[in-house]
Amino acid sequence: MTLDPIDTSRPHPARMYDYYLGGKDSYSVDEEAAEKVISFLPAIRTAARTNRNFMNRAARLLADRGVNQFLDIGTGIPTEPNLHQVVQAVNPQSRVVYVDNDPIVLRHAEALLRSTPEGATKYIQADVREPEKIIEGARDIINLDEPVALSLVALLHFVSDEYRPYDLVDELLAPLPSGSFLVLSHVTGDFDAASWDRAVEIYRKSGVPAQVRSRDEFRRFFTGLDLIDPGVQVVTNWHPESDQEFDDDQVPLYVGVARKP
Repeated sequence: MTLDPIDTSRPHPARMYDYYLGGKDSYSVDEEAAEKVISFLPAIRTAARTNRNFMNRAARLLADRGVNQFLDIGTGIPTEPNLHQVVQAVNPQSRVVYVDNDPIVLRHAEALLRSTPEGATKYIQADVREPEKIIEGARDIINLDEPVALSLVALLHFVSDEYRPYDLVDELLAPLPSGSFLVLSHVTGDFDAASWDRAVEIYRKSGVPAQVRSRDEFRRFFTGLDLIDPGVQVVTNWHPESDQEFDDDQVPLYVGVARKP
């Protein structure tokens, strides 16, 4: 894998997300932008942490249902447990493809590629707006004749409407067989529109095409799919664990998992 230079002249959402989680893989430009957002939207830290927990719960639920192939786009900087660790603990033969467009994630790819001997992992340097490249690269370890869980967790709010996010999801799902799943999470301005407008402005000024969406706009990503219970929910209401740290039903993050019929 070619190591592209890391652009430290502008913030990157993966590094800002790592900062929200309390990680150390960010630069001053990321931290400054993140602190601006936190100053008027402190809930973003909670959203990041609950999002990470959702990813783990959703992956484990699908692995328990027999899914053993995962395509995770917008992977972000590794934070244990990583997706392959969650699903390979259920089925050591699970195969996971990670995709991200930030070179700093590539530098951490070794942590993402520590598969069980029975399973496999792969990292692809690509953007969600390159669905053909992603699917072609995933074919190396994923059998597209068998169900795949497509994970776009905390990603689509960085794909504004001009990049056709609904079409991109359809293009990524199209080659996946019946019985595959779509796993999504997405921030929303439904509970604090003014603060999220300011947050989006900060991201856009940094060159990131951010866009929050309403519950109905988020639900549209699942058109033609069968949502599994409990459907589209605020993150803290989706299969909460008994020891869940957060019980606020207005964490500004919608989530959902659906099956391709």
